Amino acid sequence: MQASLREPDPSRPPGPCRCARCAASTAPRGRPGGADRGDRRARDHYGSIAQQIWEWAEVGYQEEKSSELLKGELEAAGFSVESGVADMPTAFVASYGSGGPVIGILAEYDALPGISQDAVPVRSPIIIGGAGHACGHHLFGAGSVAAAIAVKEWLEETGHEGTIRLYGTPAEEGGAGKVYMVRAGLFDDVDVALHWHPGARNSARVGRSLANKSAKFRFRGYSAHAAGAPERGRSALDGVEAMNHMVNLMREHVPQETRIHYVITQGGFAPNVVPDFAEVYYYVRHPDAPTVLRLFERVARAAEGAAMGTGTGMEYEVIHGLYDLVPNVALGQVMDANLRKVGGVEYTEAERAFAQQIQDSFVGGSGRPLGSEAEIEEFGVDPAGGGSTDVGDVSWVVPTTGLSTATWVPGTSAHSWQAVAAGGTDIGTKGMIVAAKTLALTTIELFQSPDVIAAAWEELTERRGADFEYTALLGDRPPPLDYRR
Repeated sequence: MQASLREPDPSRPPGPCRCARCAASTAPRGRPGGADRGDRRARDHYGSIAQQIWEWAEVGYQEEKSSELLKGELEAAGFSVESGVADMPTAFVASYGSGGPVIGILAEYDALPGISQDAVPVRSPIIIGGAGHACGHHLFGAGSVAAAIAVKEWLEETGHEGTIRLYGTPAEEGGAGKVYMVRAGLFDDVDVALHWHPGARNSARVGRSLANKSAKFRFRGYSAHAAGAPERGRSALDGVEAMNHMVNLMREHVPQETRIHYVITQGGFAPNVVPDFAEVYYYVRHPDAPTVLRLFERVARAAEGAAMGTGTGMEYEVIHGLYDLVPNVALGQVMDANLRKVGGVEYTEAERAFAQQIQDSFVGGSGRPLGSEAEIEEFGVDPAGGGSTDVGDVSWVVPTTGLSTATWVPGTSAHSWQAVAAGGTDIGTKGMIVAAKTLALTTIELFQSPDVIAAAWEELTERRGADFEYTALLGDRPPPLDYRR
């Protein structure tokens, strides 16, 4: 780990020492609910791991160092680790124990491009245009590993039968790493899958997400001097703009739950050169996967029409496709009960001052007061939210539930610099430990509750239908290992 060259910032709340020596000397000893000293040791150790991944901020399918760090922790704890699963170099599966039930915990660790931010309560990119953990996956990965190791220690000490499995899942942000793992059959023998996600509140509410299909549409034309010989050119950028215009007209004629968004990733290099190549990257979302497929085909036809109208060629590459999340109340109630045992997050005075500055930076207010980070939301079932996740595919093949904890200041939006900032401090670490303890307690309870697992499977079968057969929305394409390059 490289030492920071920046002077200490008084606006940054205190966090654990990140040097290798301190990390080694604070290795965890004990299980969730143990003595305060053991809790602090575990928090420092796993906080150090999370902050190292925060500093690396590796984007999808490029998480080489982050993946190796997490695998090293699991191997040192006695897990057997299989690397490079499902044709993804940064994916892995770590297992401990034998027999059933088999309970899987999901771990993510990819960052988002273009949202670099220091751990301070004002906008301050570390690297202009660089990546940052604006969705908190550095905490997700480290917290899930902490939970898996705690469960392993419980299995070892009690002699209880069962298998704990940690799934290292890369490229959640648009790369659909879990889909390839599901497609490869890596969840076929799993009885229950658990996950969590950083957030601005503590909640084990269950709900749906949006199914999602994405593609990069590539237009090819003919270059020419834009002033001297414009008649010889055919602008690929015109193709992109014509497509975007037609898709924007579609918005009046799609189900109201639909979300369609795009970015132009390549549009030319100079105004006086007719661009012979342009690319636009689209997401198409809806709560229902079959509806997403129909909407995506309409978007693709708009691209074909745009190419015809502008005299250009067009092809597209599907980047990912995700199912909606299947809620599971039977599992969610167990997770909720354990979250209430653990409790929420408590700020120090310095952290509260930091949080107030973060809230002051929100456009339109926070919507949630300071102090709510210590509370637990009421349990319930939510309709489809505004986001998508490749956990959705997992939830269609095995009963799945998760939780969110207050790793960010109340009111913080994911994919924001404010999320990166809080995630790089002890605020993020505290929320991560709440999640790790809750996951561990829930897993241990499920090992001893075959009736709950049976009820979870019954619920899944009822929700998806007895005749359901999984087919990946992204087809048979290989993982897009270069989609962030």
